[in-house]
Amino acid sequence: MAKDRLSGKLVVILHADVADSTALVQQDKELAHERIQDTFRRFSDTIEKYQGHVLELRGDAILAEFERASDAVSAALSFQIDHAFYNDQLTDDLRPGIRVGIATGEVIIADNTVTGAGVVQAQRIEQLAEPGGVCITAAIHEALSKRLPLDLENLGEQVLKGFDHPVHVYRVELRPGESMPSSQQDSQHEPSPRVPKQLVATIVIALAITGGTAYWFKTQEPQEEPASVERMAYPLPDKPSIAVLPFTNMSGIAEQEYFADGMTENLITDLSKISGLFVIARNSSFSYKGQQVKVRQVAEDMGVRYVLEGSVQRVGDQVRINAQLIDATTGGHLWAERYDGSLDDIFALQDRVTTKITKAMSVTLTPLELGNIGSVGTSNAAAHDAYFRGLSFYLRNTPADNAKAEAHFKHAIELDPDYKNAYAALAKVYYKGLDDEFGKALILYGRKAQFLAHKNLSKSVGAKSADGHILRSWMALYKHQLEMALQEAEQALAVNTNDVDALKAKAKALIYSGQYTQGRKLADRIIRLDPAVIAEPLYLIGLSYFASGSYDKAADYIERALENVGAPRVYNLLLAATYGKLGMEMKAKEALLKYRETTSGPFWMGAAVFYYPFEDGEVLKHLADGFDAAGVVVRPPSRYLKLDRKARLAGQEIETLLFGHTIKGSDFWSGRGWGQIRTLSGKVSHSGAPIHIGIPADSHNVNKGESWVEDDRLCNRWSDVDGDITNCVLIFRDLDGDQNEYYMVTDTGPNRFQVSN
Repeated sequence: MAKDRLSGKLVVILHADVADSTALVQQDKELAHERIQDTFRRFSDTIEKYQGHVLELRGDAILAEFERASDAVSAALSFQIDHAFYNDQLTDDLRPGIRVGIATGEVIIADNTVTGAGVVQAQRIEQLAEPGGVCITAAIHEALSKRLPLDLENLGEQVLKGFDHPVHVYRVELRPGESMPSSQQDSQHEPSPRVPKQLVATIVIALAITGGTAYWFKTQEPQEEPASVERMAYPLPDKPSIAVLPFTNMSGIAEQEYFADGMTENLITDLSKISGLFVIARNSSFSYKGQQVKVRQVAEDMGVRYVLEGSVQRVGDQVRINAQLIDATTGGHLWAERYDGSLDDIFALQDRVTTKITKAMSVTLTPLELGNIGSVGTSNAAAHDAYFRGLSFYLRNTPADNAKAEAHFKHAIELDPDYKNAYAALAKVYYKGLDDEFGKALILYGRKAQFLAHKNLSKSVGAKSADGHILRSWMALYKHQLEMALQEAEQALAVNTNDVDALKAKAKALIYSGQYTQGRKLADRIIRLDPAVIAEPLYLIGLSYFASGSYDKAADYIERALENVGAPRVYNLLLAATYGKLGMEMKAKEALLKYRETTSGPFWMGAAVFYYPFEDGEVLKHLADGFDAAGVVVRPPSRYLKLDRKARLAGQEIETLLFGHTIKGSDFWSGRGWGQIRTLSGKVSHSGAPIHIGIPADSHNVNKGESWVEDDRLCNRWSDVDGDITNCVLIFRDLDGDQNEYYMVTDTGPNRFQVSN
């Protein structure tokens, strides 16, 4: 309801009501009211989208005002098209039909009531429209942009109740085969606000008589308030830059939110694959979800030139996508379209949107990018829908939601057993299960979760997705295989050049291998791509400074990382070592205590240093010294494990040491014994503690397989394991032990062993 005030102003007025609402109520009173309320809620959203303002809801009618005739007509037609689509999906006959009338005139708001001759005229015009139709006055017709794709039927002079003179009326419809332009697209070159010439003349004369200031209209106002390049948080990149805002769910069903989010995810992913584009990462784009935010603000916050916004409406298997691309520096709409289709058409619809965006920004795609764009890994729409559902839960990053994601990804695979992207996503779900809380939610213990991660990852090979490569990079990093971690991260970036997780994986591999400056540069790039989520890149910069001996800078960046919302408290472990190196023992102990509050497993010096796979032995020594000052306990036989490049065995050394010999060792975490017998031809049997993925925990079971050396790594494949899983490991000599002490770094940790014959 309008506020209680007195005001008169000349505007474009829209009045709409429900045709034959009494009959609808007689069918089913409660359902009719529910349908009518939902109808006007959706109409209100459309009105606001087209820069209109709802003045009043009158039971079965709605009243709104606009500054421009084109906006009012566009809003009315856009809603009528959407509403017809909505009604077609209903399974009963209780379908509210809406009539719309549009006129110009004065609005008077007094005594909490909206009145005025213009309001009455719009109401009378609306009564001439059929359900689903729109009627306008000649004054509105004259003010319309000629660029709008409209068909107008001249209804001639109409006598309206309460008016002394007939009013010329037109019926307006969207031209067959055309799409309704999005908000203000049609009026890019339209004078605004624009009202009939005779009314302009009247106002000008009146103002002149009263000594008013000059009355004028802009001839070409921007469609959005332009962003200021000077106020941008970051300089504009040297290539086209874009932020994709979360698409609005227009389905009227909260449960369909996942579908709108999934469409946004796909668009961001597709655009991120294009090397000629700078694309803001998903996490930062979604920081605006649920907010009423201006394009100008997004552009200035993120430092981008272009902003894409849109909506998705899904009713049953029917889908409608509205999208518009805005040049924030000018406020102008570069492109806007609507796409209608079935769920089976979803892949083609997504491709069309991506193609239109790249063309609008004049971006040329490479042949590889052309092949990768639009590749979702399946042609099964139902499987892709299940994948969307799983992704919506996975990205919430809580134990309970991660467990829910598992069911949807598994369902996607059931619908399409060759869906490689779904296998990669499921592998990431299980890899999270290594965390105690995530594992409990999945009802899995750590090693079972690891096995399922590897098993599903092996089935994702060949996917045109960065996910599988990113997970392999994470796994390789844990096993101190820095070359492999870097290689997998680069393969992920070859698929998706702007993927921040791939960039993080590469930055880690660079830093741990001693390329500190390059790692910092990548961390800076990550902050630029994902400016709303900066804890991890700040931490990586701190890690690089620790490794290079700049402990003051390291402490500063790690502290800043921990100040950010959502930063994992595990960062406190490195902060403890950093404070220790700075001689700040009390702060080091406090940081260590905060870290220990987040962990429940065994912890000692060897474990603490192992978490940081630096190749440089001097950096490992500095870590151990810092942990000493923080109070980390030392467990024999070694103060810490010197798993640096000097201790690593080459391929020929591995063959000589292991093939044709028996080895006996102990599990790093539990101390349980294990043994392996390996023939000269590479046949291998394993018994005891399950240090390899997939080997059962039963120490009495003997597992057989084959071994070979590849890229200075010992590779094993176990024939008794369910799944085609190959595990490759590094072998290190214990520099602090005797000549027959070694470590085999597997997915379960650095396991000590000796050669027995």
